Amino acid sequence: MPKTEVILTHNIVGLGGESDQVKVAAGYARNYLFPQGLAIPLSMGNKRRLEVLRQRRAEREAHEYNTMSELAKGITKLTCIVKVKTGDDGKMFGSVTNGTIADELKHQFDISLDKKKIHLDHPIRTLGEFEIELRLHAEVKATLKVKVESTTPLPAPAEAPEAKGPAKAGDKGAPPRTEKRGRRPEGAAEAKAEVKPASSDKAPRPQRPKKVEKSK
Repeated sequence: MPKTEVILTHNIVGLGGESDQVKVAAGYARNYLFPQGLAIPLSMGNKRRLEVLRQRRAEREAHEYNTMSELAKGITKLTCIVKVKTGDDGKMFGSVTNGTIADELKHQFDISLDKKKIHLDHPIRTLGEFEIELRLHAEVKATLKVKVESTTPLPAPAEAPEAKGPAKAGDKGAPPRTEKRGRRPEGAAEAKAEVKPASSDKAPRPQRPKKVEKSK
C-alpha cells in the first residue's frame, strides 16, 4: 500500500499532534485526513505553516496540563459510588470496568473523562473500596476512590427465641436433680462410737407370792 507524508494540523490520538510530520496510507490521507482538515500534504509551501502549528500545539498542551492538574486536585477528594446487583451470597453479577467508572463520574460529578485515562489492571468483581489510578496527562496522575455497593437488600435477621424461665426438675432437657448433703459436724463419729448399745438380756421377772389357803 503506497504511503504519503503529511503534516498534521490537529492532534490525532495514536497518530500525533499538530505540526507532526507523519507517514500514512495514501488512501487514508486522501479520503479522510485532507477532507476533514486534519492534515495537509508535505510541501515547501506548507512547511511555512509549521511555526504557526507548533505555537498552537504548545498553547493547547499547556491548557491541557493546567486543566488536568486542577482536576487532579479536586478528584482526589471525591468518592465515586458504584451500585451493583449481587446474589444472596454477596457475589456480584458482572463487573465494574473503567467505562462504568467514567459513566458514574459524569452522572455524579458532571466530570467528563475518557475511560482510557482510568487505569484498571482488571475489572472489579467484589464489593468494597478501591483506589483507582487516573492517568490524566503525560505528566499528571491522580487517585480516585471508588466504593462498590450492593443494591440487593440484605436478608432479614432471624428472630431470637423467646426467653424461658429456668428449667425445672423433670422437664425435658433439664439437668438431673442432685441433693446436697450437709457436712457431718466434727466429733460426730467419736460421739457415736462412745454410745454403747443396750444389753439384750432382760431383767428377771419378779415372782408373785403364792396364795395361802385358810384352814376350815
